Amino acid sequence: MATARVTKLKRNDEFKVSEGTPWTSAESAELYGIRNWGAGYFDLADDGTVTVNVPFDGKRVGVSLLDIIAGMQQRGVQMPVLLRIENILDAQISLLNDSFGNAMRSLNYGGGYRGVFPIKVNQQCQVIEEIARFGARYGHGLEAGSKAELLIALASLEAGSGYIICNGYKDTEFVDLGLQALKLGYKCIFVIETPTELPIILESSRALGIRPILGVRVKLSSRVGGAWNESSGDRSIFGLTTSQLVETIDLLRRQEMLDCLQLLHYHLGSQIPNIRDIRSGVLEACRYYVDLVKEGAALSYLDLGGGLAVDYDGSQTNHDYSKNYSLDEYCLDVVEAIMSALDPQGIPHPVIVSESGRATVAYSSILLFNILDVTRFEPGELPPADPSREPELIGNLRESLKSINPKNLQECYNDAVYYREEIRELFKRGQIRLRELSLAEDIFLEIVRGIVRELEQAKRVPAGLAGLEHSLSDIYYGNFSVFQSLPDVWAIEQIFPIMPVHRHTEAPTRQAIIADITCDSDGKIDRFIGKRGVGKTLPVHPLTEGEPYYFGVFLVGAYQETLGDLHNLMGDTNVVSVRINEDGTFDVVREMSGDSIADVLSYVEYQPQQLLEQFRKIAEHGVRDGRISLAERQSMLEAFSASLRGYTYYED
Repeated sequence: MATARVTKLKRNDEFKVSEGTPWTSAESAELYGIRNWGAGYFDLADDGTVTVNVPFDGKRVGVSLLDIIAGMQQRGVQMPVLLRIENILDAQISLLNDSFGNAMRSLNYGGGYRGVFPIKVNQQCQVIEEIARFGARYGHGLEAGSKAELLIALASLEAGSGYIICNGYKDTEFVDLGLQALKLGYKCIFVIETPTELPIILESSRALGIRPILGVRVKLSSRVGGAWNESSGDRSIFGLTTSQLVETIDLLRRQEMLDCLQLLHYHLGSQIPNIRDIRSGVLEACRYYVDLVKEGAALSYLDLGGGLAVDYDGSQTNHDYSKNYSLDEYCLDVVEAIMSALDPQGIPHPVIVSESGRATVAYSSILLFNILDVTRFEPGELPPADPSREPELIGNLRESLKSINPKNLQECYNDAVYYREEIRELFKRGQIRLRELSLAEDIFLEIVRGIVRELEQAKRVPAGLAGLEHSLSDIYYGNFSVFQSLPDVWAIEQIFPIMPVHRHTEAPTRQAIIADITCDSDGKIDRFIGKRGVGKTLPVHPLTEGEPYYFGVFLVGAYQETLGDLHNLMGDTNVVSVRINEDGTFDVVREMSGDSIADVLSYVEYQPQQLLEQFRKIAEHGVRDGRISLAERQSMLEAFSASLRGYTYYED
């Protein structure tokens, strides 16, 4: 494993926590908020390591992430690694089903609950297999939004167990496959998303002699908050308008197939942070449910879609990446809202179906990576002033440095910026040398450091100096790709919990942003969970020469594994699945090697063997022209071939 290289190592006094400050893992737990967003699955041990804690018969058993990392290293698995904890996936399925069951029993609900996992949230084979295996005890099913996902569902579920909800655009091939699955005993329900789908379903049904089970997706007028609220409201992409819904009912009645319409579906968003929006959506959907029943539809299922949120920042608020409700509150509100709408009409309670994908898988995956390098924005040792040799503007910068006091911080900063820009212009015109420019930059950094120290004691920060301390933060270079492993960080500024996985008995005396190893300015993480909202930097420990420093990005199980791209041809990471045992040990259940360089080259239409042959010809020309020896040629070809087989990330 690569160890860290320190670019500059100077004093640490620009931040409030300094070297040598007594520190405990409890203070780290509060600083990083792990007990807020960890949902009991993640915590800090007294020795300063992050632990994974899973339930066993009313107790929790914990394993250190550092021990898991050591186990992976002993098996030859290099960083970065996507770590999956199978127990957490199982626990979330149990929680969802048990919470709905408890709510229904407490309120005397007459229907049942059946969960379905939307395959699009995480299509990875290991994940789907585990959901199907463990979820079978609850009849937990799958949602398919494409033909490929329908094939996965049919091959993963036993006939007659979990439901298969078919969403998305459907052609004849999609419909025929689902209808034939009905004959095998699958509860395969076609949700009509657009008016053009129904004629296809009716024609295939007649041709195959199989009556379908149908659902309709309605566009609710209810709007929700959160980052994915475009799924709600009149302008949502999928779903039937009221007039289209009436036309669908009339067509089914004419075809004597209104009894096939058994499910009402709606979807308001992937992450709904406010419980009031959830309740409002359920109540509106129930109005459609009541009237469809009165129209003669044989409704018996109400599909809530997704929306059950994950509290990524641990604030328990209605912020975009949080939620202001518990799972038990969610289930109780849904059940109570349905009963309040249907009971006065004398309509039987439907089976509640939910497509809670994010909440099911988010907690079960962690991206682990090591830090390779650091850049620090600190001045070198300032030489004594030499007015006879230094440009006047450098002398002006030195005077600004000397004059810093609590009353003139804004003035000093404005002067320093002006003098530095003038010196940079002189350098562009060739009127000063590189060493003079370097001295000016060091003096400027020392001025900023001095101002920041004064601001820490100030009662009021001038508007022009707000956030100045961020210009001094370090850049820690992580062995991963944002675009491949955390695409939502780049695409929609998603917040994920991120923290070191060890050293939490030491004070984190540095502030940093995290950069990946792609050569792209967007390949960074610069929004973090803070004690008072979103912060621009993360508290970190100073790197120790020769010792690895490991980070974890938590709650990444939803969407991140399949949305990633090949920026800079960084491929899929290594994947390790573990299962924690009741005695505190763990088993490595599966290992999957990440993409090799040959793999990613083939994805963009290169033939690795052809590349090797082309390079062999170039090397042959080098031998013929006398530039290299035969031994050197062989060494070059072996290195080229080894690189094709190698990992796309930094290797030790």
